[in-house]
Amino acid sequence: MNAVLIAVGVMLLLSLLRVNVVFALLVGAVSGGLAGGLTMTDTITAFTDGLGGGASIALSYALLGGFAVAISKTGIPELLVASILKLIKKDGETEKTALAKTLIILTLLLMAVFSQNLIPIHIAFIPLLVPPILNVMNMLKLDRRLIASVLTFGLTAPYILLPYGFGFIFHEIIATQMEAAGLAIDMKDIPYAMLIPTGGLVVGLLIAIFFSYRRPREYEQDITIEASEAILVSKKDIVFTIVALVAALVAQIQTESMIIGALAGILKLYVAGVLKWKEADNLLTEGMRMMAFIGFVMIAANGFASVIQVTGDIESLVGSASSLLEGNKALAAMLMLVIGLLITMGIGSSFATIPIIAAIFVPLAVEFGFSTLAIISLIGTAGALGDAGSPASDSTLGPTAGLNVDGQHNHIWDTCVPTFIHYNIPLLVFGWIAIMVL
Repeated sequence: MNAVLIAVGVMLLLSLLRVNVVFALLVGAVSGGLAGGLTMTDTITAFTDGLGGGASIALSYALLGGFAVAISKTGIPELLVASILKLIKKDGETEKTALAKTLIILTLLLMAVFSQNLIPIHIAFIPLLVPPILNVMNMLKLDRRLIASVLTFGLTAPYILLPYGFGFIFHEIIATQMEAAGLAIDMKDIPYAMLIPTGGLVVGLLIAIFFSYRRPREYEQDITIEASEAILVSKKDIVFTIVALVAALVAQIQTESMIIGALAGILKLYVAGVLKWKEADNLLTEGMRMMAFIGFVMIAANGFASVIQVTGDIESLVGSASSLLEGNKALAAMLMLVIGLLITMGIGSSFATIPIIAAIFVPLAVEFGFSTLAIISLIGTAGALGDAGSPASDSTLGPTAGLNVDGQHNHIWDTCVPTFIHYNIPLLVFGWIAIMVL
């Protein structure tokens, strides 16, 4: 058995059985390493060598958590909640209920989309915006699996299609790695090649909104917030909170560091006097606790990726698949997409998958006679497959961090499984169609 298949299979099986994702990644990595011919010592060494790659991400999320909690203490989120509550029905006013649901869905969708391109803050907005409106969603009986699907769509589709923000980085990686594999391309062609695959994600989103999760879902309501409740927030606090958010955004863009961005936002709040210095320790500790799960998963995912690369079985997996194809282009395209899905599901990063697969897939696709646009679509789709649905992806970890603040949203069954079904399946189908018609 191929070590990659074993590692990913063990990790996914344990995750589905509700085993902690960090533990599942560790056991999967050990299983894959041993199956790939590594000794236990070599496996552990490869795993620990890879951990350092996730340290920066973990610290970034910890500071973002602290910034999120700091913002929540200013009273701004409560104002947002009160504004939404004004749209909610009195008993029997279903039109206002529908309007409030629509407002929440559209707001979160737009924020998620903007977070990848227009305002490239990635998942930083989720702990700021989602936890304060959980009680509103509970009152509306809004299925959190729908919100997870909406957020994950917004965190994935924009960077796949649009060459701005994180999308520019993704497209640049595709172009660079394809050129390194012997096929130079124009980056301007990537959006055209990825248009059909992205259409699959749109179809999945529409199915989730209008069919899968339309029915009301009951959640325990810990706190009842009344629309008439007086919420006192000074104009000064509002102004400086906005300044802090802008400062965080500008600092992150200029330094390309979420750490510096979060730090800049926190310092602005304290310097302006919106929050007291004596509250700093408790706030940062509370925020780090909220985001610690994401940090540990991302660290473990880097170790997992290191092990499966050291085994060398990614190349043998592709080689074994190609030997079975016998010139069948349709089957070749599907198998390469499935391999990309397996790799990304395991390591949790589309951006990290492209360098792994491009060197192997590009020559293979050229040999089969695929066009340049088809090969771009193949590499982009194979990399993007698995971002939604992976237990180790920040596109699923981010939504869970916001939706599970009160412990009523399971990472695997309420985020990973719904997003896998609604996005990976259509992306696989539409990606295959794009490869065959381009």
